[in-house]
Amino acid sequence: MRRREFIAGVGAVTAITWPVAPLAQRPAMPVIGYLNIGDSDLKAFQQGLREMGFIEGQNVVVEYRLTEDCGRM
Repeated sequence: MRRREFIAGVGAVTAITWPVAPLAQRPAMPVIGYLNIGDSDLKAFQQGLREMGFIEGQNVVVEYRLTEDCGRM
């Protein structure tokens, strides 16, 4: 009987903790890369994101990069 009680206990613990496990994970936010090439307009880019419903830090991550010499390849 001990083995049956143990298996029933493991099943009960699994049934209790299983639905809670997915709640601990946060859904991944989309990442947008912004490459600044000298005279590009960052304000217009950010305004366009807001118009499309993206709020930086809440539902999208923006990674900013600067170029030093875009003529060199």
